[in-house]
Amino acid sequence: MKAVGYQQPLPIEDERALLDCDLPKPEPGPRDIRVAVKAVSVNPIDTKVRMRATPPAGEYKVLGYDAAGVIDAVGSEVTLFQPGDEVFYAGSLIRQGTDAEFHLVDERIVGRKPRTLSFAEAAALPLTSITAWELMFDRMGIAQGKDDNRTLLIVGGAGGVGSIMIQLARKLTGLTVIATASRPETIQWCLDLGAHHVVDHSRPMKEQIDKLNLPPVAWIASLTATAPHFKDMADILAPQGVIGLIDDPPPLDITLIKFKAGSLRWESMFTRSTYQTPDMIAQHHLLNRVAGMIDAGEIRTTLDKVFGKINAANLRTAHATIESGKSIGKIVLEGW
Repeated sequence: MKAVGYQQPLPIEDERALLDCDLPKPEPGPRDIRVAVKAVSVNPIDTKVRMRATPPAGEYKVLGYDAAGVIDAVGSEVTLFQPGDEVFYAGSLIRQGTDAEFHLVDERIVGRKPRTLSFAEAAALPLTSITAWELMFDRMGIAQGKDDNRTLLIVGGAGGVGSIMIQLARKLTGLTVIATASRPETIQWCLDLGAHHVVDHSRPMKEQIDKLNLPPVAWIASLTATAPHFKDMADILAPQGVIGLIDDPPPLDITLIKFKAGSLRWESMFTRSTYQTPDMIAQHHLLNRVAGMIDAGEIRTTLDKVFGKINAANLRTAHATIESGKSIGKIVLEGW
């Protein structure tokens, strides 16, 4: 089968950073489905793994943590799906990635593809939807429902996770949603997705938020650049508030939130699949819920651009765009 992988960590400017390769078609284990991959998207985790993980000598490491496709075969213990089903999912850090014609994934972390979306539109959603959902509702303790009118601040609102979090927060909670962005196009993107307000994270955020005269900022989702913004976030956070993180900051001075009895919560959407937690099927249910919301017109895909077919050259371009920090929403590649 066709695939894209690498054999050594290299800067994306090096043509060997990602290579077209031919690999054996994998055979499903008991709980696996084998997916004929139609579209993939690129996330910051792809670039991080590419620069950190060295595959065994002579072998290819295949990246990719988002896919949409059609089930080609199922394992002996699969009960949730059958061949021919259209699915979308985010895969696992401990297995080969989705940048391949055929991919194995545990059925418990797979959802049914939204009927109203193309494969490209669906591939933009899984990793960011899981991350946003788990961060808000599982880690930060935000309650679904319209009764709470406090404020959620989303730092990095125009990125992949921020783009879906804005929509989920508006649809499923009564919170006032503030997103941060610093360019005219990213500010408008956040507003179009439903943010009540957008503040500029290239300037001190607290004074901008104070001028809005909003309910207390009880939750802050820090999706990027946590370290340079942490003091500002600590000043903004309401007493007994929660800051949720998904990036990889250097050590933080967490005493800044001590006297507010603030909490710091981490989200990693790969925890359930990496450790095979008893509740890993929660991601199956979560993705099906997101698909239902999409098909009902309650939220929309966060796809921004399709970079062409799935090959090494186009994936190198996508990785370079992610590493530039200038992407909006999600980048997708479709077809072989």
